Amino acid sequence: MRALFTFAGGAGHLNPLLPIAAAARAAGHPVAVSGKPSVLASAELEGFTVFGTGAENDAAQTERTPLVPIDPEREDRLLREGFAGRVAHRRVEDLLAVAADWHPDVVVCDEFDFGAMIAADRLGLRHATVLVNASGSFVRPELLAEVLEVARPARDVVFNPFPPGFRDPRYPLPATAHNVRLQTAGPATVPEGRPLVYFSLGTIFDLESGDLFERVVAALGTLPVDAVATVGRRLDPLALGPAPANVRIERYIQHAELLPSCSLVVSHGGSGSVLGALSHGVPLVVLPLGADQPLNADRCRETGVGRVVDAVTADPAAIAEAIAAVLADPSYRLAAERLQAELNAFAPPAGAIGLLEQLQPLR
Repeated sequence: MRALFTFAGGAGHLNPLLPIAAAARAAGHPVAVSGKPSVLASAELEGFTVFGTGAENDAAQTERTPLVPIDPEREDRLLREGFAGRVAHRRVEDLLAVAADWHPDVVVCDEFDFGAMIAADRLGLRHATVLVNASGSFVRPELLAEVLEVARPARDVVFNPFPPGFRDPRYPLPATAHNVRLQTAGPATVPEGRPLVYFSLGTIFDLESGDLFERVVAALGTLPVDAVATVGRRLDPLALGPAPANVRIERYIQHAELLPSCSLVVSHGGSGSVLGALSHGVPLVVLPLGADQPLNADRCRETGVGRVVDAVTADPAAIAEAIAAVLADPSYRLAAERLQAELNAFAPPAGAIGLLEQLQPLR
């Protein structure tokens, strides 16, 4: 089985694919990964064959832009006209060219890669979809009806890495869904004494954050905590000015180095950040900026794993109040640990490979 793994967005769309790709390779199957060239470095470092596809639309951005209020209609339009429109149409041709060169037997794509689903249909290949939206309510059939009629993302196999208890109950998992555990976490090792707080705005919205980094760092500086903030590879930590004594600012740190010892995660509510926190039973304070983040934030509040703060209007005092409230109330951690238990019951990535092997080419 030659498996082509494809993604249509940034690191949050690639990272959920890599554990399954690694399991397929470990089982002896040839594997290739295709997506935005600037994001493929992590796959290449892991030794995968890579094919750069898709246009770079944010490579030139180096400065932060002001925060704008969340507009759900704008985010829906960007999904419908961007991922399901321009991006999908461009990726169909790119992936047909990759397939002509590499000859896959099966396509595994992130749930936003509609172009890969259409290309697979044209090639007579079956495909598996990996969910990358934690709430399950961003990629909605009623929003993308015309595209979904063609792409049929739930037709074959869907891999779900998120706790079912976190998913919006209005959008249940399809019958073809199989749970798969992408991150393994043992018992928490939260240190005695001052709690450790981790703050990040992910890898895409770091430059769309206005002065949010400064406000959150200022809030952390007023609290009896130790904190680590990561600002991403495109932003210089020195641009934030002098940090409070209890706050360490870095460009990037592996989640596995911090989350097992964390008492709280402060984030934008990206699906990868939420999954990382819940995989370790860590509660959240969420400041959503756009895309699927407001929907994830709603589920954090509704499931009791965290509090939500308005990223545009909140001052350091309001942010500090939310952080202190979550740290002081053990119910948030207990709710996060309940969802962690759901994840721990999932099959490991190796369990997904038998399902992929059953997706025989239709041609």
